Amino acid sequence: MTVIYLKKADKTPETETGTAQQVVTEMLSAIGTRGEAAVREYAKKLDSWDGEIVMSREEIDRRAAEVPASVRRDIDFAIKQVSDFAVAQRDSMQEFSVGLHPGVTAGQRVLPVNVAGCYAPAGRYAHIASAYMGVATAKAAGVKTIIACSGPFRGGPMHPYLMYAFDRAGADVIMTLGGVQAIATMAYGLFSGKPADVIVGPGNKFVAEAKRTLFGKVGIDVFAGPSEVAVIADETADSAMVASDLVGQAEHGHESPAWLFTTSKALAQDVMQRIPALIDALPPTARDAAASAWRDYGEVIVCDTREEVVVVSDKYASEHLEVHTKDLDWWLENLTCYGSLFLGEETTVAFGDKTSGPNHVLPTKGAARYSGGLSVHKFMKTLTWQRMTREGAREIAEVTARISRLEGMEAHARTADDRLAKYFPGQTFELGEPVVA
Repeated sequence: MTVIYLKKADKTPETETGTAQQVVTEMLSAIGTRGEAAVREYAKKLDSWDGEIVMSREEIDRRAAEVPASVRRDIDFAIKQVSDFAVAQRDSMQEFSVGLHPGVTAGQRVLPVNVAGCYAPAGRYAHIASAYMGVATAKAAGVKTIIACSGPFRGGPMHPYLMYAFDRAGADVIMTLGGVQAIATMAYGLFSGKPADVIVGPGNKFVAEAKRTLFGKVGIDVFAGPSEVAVIADETADSAMVASDLVGQAEHGHESPAWLFTTSKALAQDVMQRIPALIDALPPTARDAAASAWRDYGEVIVCDTREEVVVVSDKYASEHLEVHTKDLDWWLENLTCYGSLFLGEETTVAFGDKTSGPNHVLPTKGAARYSGGLSVHKFMKTLTWQRMTREGAREIAEVTARISRLEGMEAHARTADDRLAKYFPGQTFELGEPVVA
């Protein structure tokens, strides 16, 4: 196997995670101890926000009225795309019951969680799409209470377009809170009195670390880090499009990896030559982020065969994976590790990030090896149930008693013994040797 790095990253997605852990641990401890007072202090210190945390219905309506009609139409269109896809996901999940043994019936129910927390980042960009990606999906799942948080935008209130997206997608409570303090607030049920069962949404390394730390107390969508993109390309690809798409995702932030896996060295070199000019042509905020991301995290790998590309791609398990090649169906059949797959030049990551339908909250830092992205499944519980007749319990009880005693668990065995004695008095059963030690 021949794998050549034309560009090797100086850093990895794990490089900057260590510093976040100490900060997050201290913040969660303070908020856990002092509650809402600590949250307000962090909001003022970190985001310069000392206004109301929970937005009133009157304020939401007033600020929504300021959103231009054309913007409302676009957001409403995108919400419907995401919602329709999520409803189709929900409808694919079935409840059932099955007879496993004479007199033994078991099944599953599929139920939504009661409270969901949905986060959308603020800061460098107004993450409008993140607002409806979480809330619309939770709504499609049937979650009873949806709490949404995003921070002040560039020193002012929450961005009005983002707020509108939260509201139109179906949020029940909207809070002006960002960062770790937002995640902790939703987890602990501060200001709302309703602790979240699940918290979802993208964020920076501090938000990701807060979710990781709180996992177990609450469910989360994915163990997330900075946004990633990989492009697989062969000699048929348009190098200008490939370069554009790599830069398009690198603008997410200084730590966002962009990777190219290709069987064409000529294409790889052309893409590398194009990228600096594309970055230089961006506005200042995006230019700063994309330049750092490409310099520190960008990689270009050339392989001899497409089979080798699959091995490399599955190892990286990119959050977003584009395929610019011939025979797209072959790649769909053979690739196995990615957050979301974008097949063909016509299907760029930005479409999925904003509008097309499948969710853009996706696994990063290799988590796509074992996890998918945000879906209605993250908001739903598959709960099993079982029911037996007395006759059906007969053989189940005998086997249970014997296995329990083989394990040394006498109390378990006796729950089976007691039922057999009650339901079938005077009968003899082979129940194994009682545990004496």
